[in-house]
Amino acid sequence: MQREPNTRIMEKYKIGIIGAGHIGHKMASTLQQMAEAEPYAIASRDEWKACQFAQEHQMPRAYSSYEALVEDPDVDLVYIATPHSHHYVHAKLCLEAGKPVLCEKAFTANARQAEELIALSHQKGVFLAEAIWTRFMPFSKTIRQLLDEGRVGTPMTLTASLSYPIEGKERIMRPELAGGALLDLGVYPINFALMVFGKDIERITSTCLKTHTGMDAQNSLTFAYRDGRMAVMQTNIYCAGDRQGIIAGDKGYLVVDNVNNPQKATLYIGYQPIEEFTCPPQINGYEHEVLASIRAMQEGRIEPEEMPHAETLYVMQMLDNLRREWGVRYPNDDF
Repeated sequence: MQREPNTRIMEKYKIGIIGAGHIGHKMASTLQQMAEAEPYAIASRDEWKACQFAQEHQMPRAYSSYEALVEDPDVDLVYIATPHSHHYVHAKLCLEAGKPVLCEKAFTANARQAEELIALSHQKGVFLAEAIWTRFMPFSKTIRQLLDEGRVGTPMTLTASLSYPIEGKERIMRPELAGGALLDLGVYPINFALMVFGKDIERITSTCLKTHTGMDAQNSLTFAYRDGRMAVMQTNIYCAGDRQGIIAGDKGYLVVDNVNNPQKATLYIGYQPIEEFTCPPQINGYEHEVLASIRAMQEGRIEPEEMPHAETLYVMQMLDNLRREWGVRYPNDDF
């Protein structure tokens, strides 16, 4: 679905942020350095926290309710930075009020919620996007281009891992916050594999080890592709890992330094580093998802080209299938 292009002239898009936690602060700091957008409003259930946030980031509006931010006529786009478990209700609040939404990953707690939000976006003709930042980074396109050029020959295997020592975080341990490694970390190796190898997957096999609260703590995934390629991914919440993504072909291999925020890719031929490619200058990477959202809204689109609704739903369905297999359940699941 496509709306009429947004022809309203504005100096900067005014961004409202729901959620005054760590990710909200990172986005606000990014917006302060952008020419195309500005941090305009913050909403937190804690009024003091909202006021402190607004003061730190020079935001003209601070709200102690999410409804008040959504009702502000000057907010052009709402960035949702609350826990996974709350994305659905907060995005729905915005869409029903006609407010465009950029929602942090994981998009929702489960695929049913994602389906409902996407349907509402189409019904209302209101922009909606998942803020999985690696999908929007120009350097991700560079990595794919290097492979398309045959730099490693025919790509056959991919490995990717992402681990951080975050077992003490509430959002990780609690089922009611849609916890676990998969939704918090696993989405990055998964999206890396999908961006590089695509979706022509014949079968998925996996292994999961759980926390005492029943959330996935360590997991390993293998995608077997119909054409003989294979992608193997690992995540865990107990320790720091190398964060690397490696794509190997019959002529060489490409090592990407960080599947969560790639800054460098090194081409190896015969186990020797031949060439290095670096990420172009950026604020911190968050700006690309904001710019993509602005472009889409200006062109009258309700989804970004970089992460269309169908792709978001595909990933959410995969996450559901994995959790169903592992027996990792959230209170609002329907499986």
